[in-house]
Amino acid sequence: MSIRGPEMEIPSLTLYQMLKQTVDEVPDNRALIFAGDELTYTELHHQVQTVMGRLQELGIKPGDRVGIMLPNCPQYVASYYAITGIGAIVVQISPISAGPELAYLLTDSGCRALVAYSEVVTLVQSVRPASLETVVAVRFGATTVSLSAQDRWFDEWMTAVPSAPEPVIPDLNPADTIAVLQYTGGTTGRSKGAMLTHRNLVANVYQSNYFVPGGSQPDDVVVCALPLFHVYAMTICMNLPIAFAGTILLVPRFDAKELLTLVEKYKATSFPGVPTMYVALTQVLTPGSTALSSLRICNSGGAPLPVQVLHRFEELTGAVMSEGYGLSESSPVTHSSLRDRRKVGSIGIPAPETEVKIVAIDDPSREMPNTESGELAIRGPQVMKGYWNRPEETARTLVDGWLLTGDIALIDDEGFTFIVDRKKDLIISSGFNVYPRDVEEALYKHPAVLEAAVVGVPDEYRGETVKAFVVLRDGEGVTEADLIAFCRQQLAPYKVPRLIEFKQDLPKSAVGKVLRRSLRA
Repeated sequence: MSIRGPEMEIPSLTLYQMLKQTVDEVPDNRALIFAGDELTYTELHHQVQTVMGRLQELGIKPGDRVGIMLPNCPQYVASYYAITGIGAIVVQISPISAGPELAYLLTDSGCRALVAYSEVVTLVQSVRPASLETVVAVRFGATTVSLSAQDRWFDEWMTAVPSAPEPVIPDLNPADTIAVLQYTGGTTGRSKGAMLTHRNLVANVYQSNYFVPGGSQPDDVVVCALPLFHVYAMTICMNLPIAFAGTILLVPRFDAKELLTLVEKYKATSFPGVPTMYVALTQVLTPGSTALSSLRICNSGGAPLPVQVLHRFEELTGAVMSEGYGLSESSPVTHSSLRDRRKVGSIGIPAPETEVKIVAIDDPSREMPNTESGELAIRGPQVMKGYWNRPEETARTLVDGWLLTGDIALIDDEGFTFIVDRKKDLIISSGFNVYPRDVEEALYKHPAVLEAAVVGVPDEYRGETVKAFVVLRDGEGVTEADLIAFCRQQLAPYKVPRLIEFKQDLPKSAVGKVLRRSLRA
């Protein structure tokens, strides 16, 4: 049977109204920190309004698509709130996209304009579709890039004479107006643009705040080291602190040692990360270090957090970590754990106003008992409107109002949800179901293992066999036979990896998620 999160009143606001509310209440609060510079909410709002006016000057109208292809920086935040503020749609684009991927995203979304940083302008020009009328380039350091006649430099665009016209703020319906096209990772084919409305995104801010101990505060400093083009960072590192007047510490590139320095310098209170970031931090933290002592909130998402990594991080810092869950199609948060209500290894309980249930993997109309595994289905105000120009894909993913996540899960007797694995990552070996996470958790228990990822590889006899890719800690010399013997002590025989390949590092997405599909290839 389905279970439901707590009841909550969610305000009917657009993203711009949410920002304006904070600006009106605490105009002088610090909004952004970037490269040693600070911006108040009044200054941020002025930048947002300038970009709104300039976009309208270019002829951008409600419903038009405008891409953002930037690392974490103030121009990202200003552009995001300006684009959505005039009723246009943000297209989230990774600044490290390759040419074919970029061409696809620009064409599929029909971008009319793109805000991009100077290093990618040449790439953009090489794949530019006819629909892309204007590129607004943000300078990072000295650059020799030259722009086409119809393009602009962001800094000159902001200060040009005459100044930007006063923006016209359209009257938008938050429930119907698409704010963001959040392209999925494309693990099962071409990336699809999840259509997230203002209602979806604002609802998820308030739902996420429920899990913050004591609620978000105006003196919070949130470390934004996750890339803002990713849905997790967009909501937790940007929209959440802006809604509650906090400060965003913008970090364009994650480096574990640099992060310790920044957290200590600015007394950061919140660090949303992914498992690979926590692995890296445990490598540079020394027992008894106080570098992260200001953090009151540490949460992990994006991929399952190995239990050993969680324990190690907590031992080194004294912090209490919470693990959450979400996906692009749900803005993203659907689950998290409360500080006083946590089960290690669980993604927690449903967010407020969110229903969850477990359905049969091969038949979503058949509901499973909660203590049995099946596909996790979700319903709530944060669930997307559908996929951009993909009615058939939408119909397969949104069934009777329920979002089918593609993740295999179970719900225990106390209402905690546990992710067993990705439906697409399931390995079937000799007729047995093998979930990669089970094998990875066993490998992480070995003191020599730093990182591990498990996939199924073709096997004439078994159909598939279990293969592990392992990164060892510095100075460790464990063998393949050693690890296989260790796994035999931890796992049923059919789950034990028969092949182990040692790597210097594992392929990861821009947000730090291990790419199993690359390892399979």
